[in-house]
Amino acid sequence: MEIKIIRSKRRLRTVGARLVHDTLLVSAPLMLSQERLEKIVADFKVKFERKKLKDNLDKSDNLIERAGRINKEYFGNRLKINSIEYVANQNCKFGCCNHRSANIRISHKVGLMPDWVRDYVIIHEMAHLIEPNHSSAFWDIVSRYKLTERARGYLMAANLDF
Repeated sequence: MEIKIIRSKRRLRTVGARLVHDTLLVSAPLMLSQERLEKIVADFKVKFERKKLKDNLDKSDNLIERAGRINKEYFGNRLKINSIEYVANQNCKFGCCNHRSANIRISHKVGLMPDWVRDYVIIHEMAHLIEPNHSSAFWDIVSRYKLTERARGYLMAANLDF
C-alpha cells in the first residue's frame, strides 16, 4: 500500500485518511511532528488493511449462507440469526455472540482458517443462542459437530499466535 502525506496549514489538530485505489491519502497539520505522524500513519495503515481483508472475506465467504446451512443441518432451522459478520477488530476471541440480539461476530482471523474450523466457530457461537453459557448442555450441542475436538485443537494451537 502506497502512502501519500498531505500537510496543510489550514488543518490544525486532526489527521484524516482515506484509501483511493491502493494509495492511503493522509491529511495532517503542518506543525505535527514527524514522529507523531509516523505513528498515526502506521495505525491508519493497520486499520485500512484490516478493513480491506474484511471486505475480501465478506466477498469470498458468505457467512449468512454458511450459517443457514449449519442452522439447517445441526439445529433443524430453529435458530433465528439477526446478523453474522466478520469483524477486523476482534483480536482476543475467535467469535462472539449476543444471545439477546442474535448478532454473531467472527474474527477476520477465523476467515483465514480452514472451512471445518470456521464451521466449528460458527456452530459454537450459534449454540450460544440456545445456551448463553458454557454449561454441559452447551457442550452437548456443540459436540454434535463431528470435527469439534479437531477444531478445538487447531484453535488452541492458533491461539498461541492470536
